[in-house]
Amino acid sequence: AEISQTPACFPAATGACALDRYIGAVLPVSPEEALLLMDKNMAILEAAIKEAARQGAHIVVTPEDGIYGWVFTRETIYPYLEDIPDPQVDWIPCADPRRFAPSPVLEKLSYLARNNCIYVVANMGDKKPCNSSDPRCPSDGHCQYNTNVIFDSEGKLVARYHKYNLFVTEKQFNYPKDSQFVAFNTSFGYFGIFTCADILYHDPAVVLASRFQDDSILFPTAWSNTLPLLSAVQFHSAWAMGTSINFLSANMHNFTLDMTGSGIYAPDGPRPYYYNTEMETGHLLVTELSLCPHLSPNYPAAVNWKLYASRIEQLPSNNHCFSGVIYHDLFSFMELTEPEGNCVICQQDLCCHLSYKMADKQKDDVYVLGAFDGLHVFCLSVSFSLQICTLLKCKSTDLNTCGQPFLSDFMVAPGELPHHSTSQTNTSKPVLSVTLFGRWYEKDPLYTEQASP
Repeated sequence: AEISQTPACFPAATGACALDRYIGAVLPVSPEEALLLMDKNMAILEAAIKEAARQGAHIVVTPEDGIYGWVFTRETIYPYLEDIPDPQVDWIPCADPRRFAPSPVLEKLSYLARNNCIYVVANMGDKKPCNSSDPRCPSDGHCQYNTNVIFDSEGKLVARYHKYNLFVTEKQFNYPKDSQFVAFNTSFGYFGIFTCADILYHDPAVVLASRFQDDSILFPTAWSNTLPLLSAVQFHSAWAMGTSINFLSANMHNFTLDMTGSGIYAPDGPRPYYYNTEMETGHLLVTELSLCPHLSPNYPAAVNWKLYASRIEQLPSNNHCFSGVIYHDLFSFMELTEPEGNCVICQQDLCCHLSYKMADKQKDDVYVLGAFDGLHVFCLSVSFSLQICTLLKCKSTDLNTCGQPFLSDFMVAPGELPHHSTSQTNTSKPVLSVTLFGRWYEKDPLYTEQASP
């Protein structure tokens, strides 16, 4: 919608809430108008899918929210939803469009997969009627799900996944009753799939990686970079290394919302990735990956952290530490005042050890070693257990800025360090952060429907 340039007018208020009620209005679009908007986005996806197929890709992954966008209420997103059947029905929408309720988006995706002889992974909205006698059934009589769909090269719907770990802003969607572990087999590998915030939780991400032994994970996402620990390329490449699985991450590209960073990551380091914070357009990434990477002798074995920790010389914890906040979490920090050394800092049950040597340190550069052991709490409704060791450059010489995000001329460099960062190495550029990011799933609060899992 166009925004008027005339000044907005609000009732004058002298207190925090001068009025005890207000009048709201919602103007939902019609299904026809919703389809017109989605068709514009589908045209962009169509061009990318055709180019991926031309370059010989077997499968293409598109971003979360890539078809309908974002900033919806439960009511305004409804015209964008389709009733997506269970893939067991063995359905090719473009060949049999009248078998189920009208589904123009499913039909178009099916056509793109079949016409280009390529597997297509897309994110869209699913709607499912529910019984009012079910206490989980919303008052409007249906559930709405953030959903990934996968079509094979013949255009058949082969998989459907309802996002389990919704972000706090996704009020337009419902949580599925149970976590779904969706995986499917192809002639070129065994694939699992989940969406965005799912990567931070045990279910379904770790289950797919460990129990299902997938070759690759497909990851539609709308990921906002959160420096210094949770930028997209940084975190997603680390997840691939930690699980020894190929990871295909398709992120929305909207640099005004800090949504940048798509990539294809292998266990031994990143393949192509795109992290442009200045260009408005995205970029198609295509590369060749190995099947069964966790079985390949070319990939380094996972580190036995317990054994590794037991071999470290036990140094006394630094008593001259101070506190700082990184993304709502209160870290313990110590400044690295010497050009080289061995140091340790502890918080709760976690101790972080560092051996370092600084070359060409600038006068105003301040580096700290940080530790965090506890619950990460975000917006009171999201919490999960973390253990983090991090080496950070501070924003300024003021120690109160340590942990604050800042942007300068920096590069994402996920391939700079050896596997799991357990040996010494040199970096080609000055370091902004090097982090070991640990999740302690058993300490997570129990899931309730009122909070994010």
